[in-house]
Amino acid sequence: MSDEKIIVGISQGDINGIGLEIIIKTFLDSQMFEICTPVIFGSNKTASSYRKALNIEDFSFNQIRDVNEINHKRANIINVYDEDVALDLGKQTPDGGKYALKSLDAAAYALAQGKIHVLVTAPINKENIQSPDFKFPGHTEYLEEKFGEGQSLMFLVSDKLRVAVATGHIPITQVGQQLTPDKILIKINLLQKSLIQDFGIRKPKIAVLGLNPHAGDNGVIGNEEKNIIIPAIVKAKEEGMLVYGPYSADGFFGNGAYKNFDAVLAMYHDQGLIPFKTIAFNSGVNFTAGLPIVRTSPDHGTAYDIAGKNIADEESFRKAIYTAIDIYKTRKVYKEISNNPLKVNYIKRER
Repeated sequence: MSDEKIIVGISQGDINGIGLEIIIKTFLDSQMFEICTPVIFGSNKTASSYRKALNIEDFSFNQIRDVNEINHKRANIINVYDEDVALDLGKQTPDGGKYALKSLDAAAYALAQGKIHVLVTAPINKENIQSPDFKFPGHTEYLEEKFGEGQSLMFLVSDKLRVAVATGHIPITQVGQQLTPDKILIKINLLQKSLIQDFGIRKPKIAVLGLNPHAGDNGVIGNEEKNIIIPAIVKAKEEGMLVYGPYSADGFFGNGAYKNFDAVLAMYHDQGLIPFKTIAFNSGVNFTAGLPIVRTSPDHGTAYDIAGKNIADEESFRKAIYTAIDIYKTRKVYKEISNNPLKVNYIKRER
């Protein structure tokens, strides 16, 4: 790989969503090639059809067969499938999921081989991508199986706020059952490690939210805080971490208390993502922390309702690229200082 610029691998996401639109719009800005070399895993035929649907004429991908052929001044694309695929923009179709998975598999494998430095994923549809080869709630769990050891952390980051979640893509009825002191402590440890190695924060200060309204009101509205969350916080403090809480989520975000912390651990998906997207929408990034590889994505979905209309905002995708590059560089410095290389394991699916 080139030592001059970071090679950013990009999965195309659902071909009928806004993924290819935000990719194309991002690299219409030639200044992006000064900070990275993009490699999209997809199909030049599909990308060209999408570009024509947007009536964008002054852009084309540089088609290559392997990362070794990249042009550092162009947006490169590697064909991971050759068949002609008809676009049905704005619609959830089986092809949308099928070719999203082909792209994701190829990009993840290139990452494992060291052919790309970081991975940025365009949005998928979590329903149509389901298949015998993909039985995951989302990217996070897929990458955890590929590269992790059963541990990862969904971490939403922006210049204004960082929020991680103790439980990810699970039904709200299962949240309380999934929480244990040990699990919360594991997530706190993952968050602490990421803040240090990925963001260069020497002594991070972490806030932990309660599960129940008013953080349980000392047991009046639930005992999860006393029985599960507080014991985890106490243990984290005993291990020398600056961890505080549990805080009532509404007041914590409403009065701006989050500004006093380097990151927040929410108990479930919407508890963390609703305030995050309210505060940092279009500038927020989803980062899969806790893995030996760097993966980011925009903090929005396929947006079928605006797909093909040439009105999608690429800002979050652009920020995802910036964030992946920053994390890669920060982690590299951390590894050099600590002399503690991260081992990359990868589970290859039979093709």
